[in-house]
Amino acid sequence: MSAADLEPREVRARIRSGAWRGVTTGACLGHVQANLVVLPREMADEFGELCAANPQPLPLLERTDPGDAAGLRVAPGADLRTDLPRYHVLRHGVLDAEVDSLAELWRDDFVAFLLGCSFSAENQLLRAGVRLRHLELGQGVPMFVTSLDCVPAGRFHGPVVVSMRPVRVDQLDRAVEVTSRLPFAHGAPVHVGDPAAIGITDLAAPDWGDAIEVGPDEVPVFWACGVTPQAVLRRVRPEIAVTHAPGHMFVTDLVDAV
Repeated sequence: MSAADLEPREVRARIRSGAWRGVTTGACLGHVQANLVVLPREMADEFGELCAANPQPLPLLERTDPGDAAGLRVAPGADLRTDLPRYHVLRHGVLDAEVDSLAELWRDDFVAFLLGCSFSAENQLLRAGVRLRHLELGQGVPMFVTSLDCVPAGRFHGPVVVSMRPVRVDQLDRAVEVTSRLPFAHGAPVHVGDPAAIGITDLAAPDWGDAIEVGPDEVPVFWACGVTPQAVLRRVRPEIAVTHAPGHMFVTDLVDAV
């Protein structure tokens, strides 16, 4: 059985056991994947305000109570301390460690946010006949910091991060229409075409993920990305924060049907 055909609980079980540590792109097609942000309670309300002010890069799926890593509506039986393949631990905005579990780091004052992910749009794009070459190549999408800014909220401010997928010119309108109906997966593209227009100088040098060449019959298409909080946290520099490692998402039980 391919990763695309697995049920979310099967993927989470493999992750929890240590059998899966890779990216989750292409896994459980038809189910919603989520980005993770964990912050101390005293910052949580302001981050929630940031999400409300920026629903395209930060589409909020669920917010936990302080200290509660389980009891999730979007994935009953799951545990955010163990059920993502890889986590980034940031201290004062700088990557301090990459870990496979938060069991030893978890605190009673931690509040977790699950944010929608563009991986969740890929099933709908495939069903619509849009070619996604990064899936064919078995690699992650490239992600870039842009010159676009989030609407600030309290102490939170910073740039929007985007993911890029090359789309055939004759499939572009279809890709835009399909993703515009998926606000939980960042919605329609934020930009199509010239990367320099949004501050990206080199498509071959992504800030995260794997570079992919844009073919002569393709155009680069940029969707808002759930790695945006990591760029924001670099600016805000909280004492501690935890995120997913880019590309290593939390797979929910939610379906992407629209």
